Amino acid sequence: MLLKFLRDLKKYWPYTVQAAMASLKAEVAGSYLNWLWWILNPLSFMVIYSLIFGVVFRAAEPYFPLYVFIGITVWEFFNHVIVHSVSMIKDKKNLLVKIYIPKFVLILSDMVVNAVKMAISFGVIAVMMLLYRVKPGVSVLYVVPVLLCTFLFTFGIGSLIMHFGVYIQDLISVVNIALRLLFYLTGVFYNVETRIPAPFNYIVLRLNPMAAFITQIREALLFGRVTHWGLLLAWFALGAVLAVFAVQVVYRNENGYIKVV
Repeated sequence: MLLKFLRDLKKYWPYTVQAAMASLKAEVAGSYLNWLWWILNPLSFMVIYSLIFGVVFRAAEPYFPLYVFIGITVWEFFNHVIVHSVSMIKDKKNLLVKIYIPKFVLILSDMVVNAVKMAISFGVIAVMMLLYRVKPGVSVLYVVPVLLCTFLFTFGIGSLIMHFGVYIQDLISVVNIALRLLFYLTGVFYNVETRIPAPFNYIVLRLNPMAAFITQIREALLFGRVTHWGLLLAWFALGAVLAVFAVQVVYRNENGYIKVV
């Protein structure tokens, strides 16, 4: 199964990228600001959260607007992929009845779309770091394995949700509720380690991978610290197992998806 996945990944990777680029172009077609919305959208949330939590609730985290923007950038990637995965097969039905495409390619294509947006946001983060005079060190390299773990975990979860989305009509409602709860437990606009009382902060960091990933990226970029590397290895292992299991489930059932939808 793994060899088949690797062969299909190599074979359909050009299609994955082309489909992602077409989706990006279609998304901004007819818009006056085009791709600028990919920057303005997270920036607007950063301003809102910074005003509410930085001014009203007096959050004490250093570089707070930048702190929030990093959280939003990583969270939006995960959130968009998971939400889209629920109806992925149904949305692509007209294409799938005409040609065969390994169904995991649909998830990968959507991940490329959102990875491009995230890359643009990280460019903004780099500019903001200069404005805030944050001096990046070697620790910024730690962001790369953290993002790889984020991609791996997102792919595994997204593939499974895509599978169950074919059979469960109300799954989108369940996913939205779960994501809303997860959002507030991820620390997008606060520090999980200091704002959640012990021992619950310890539990959240170990049971919520997005909280761990966002915390590690912030620590590496803003404070020059490499933290929770053991936890990162654990999530990488779990993400790999989850991704392999999800691919197997999709391969075994993909021929029946079109009949259901």
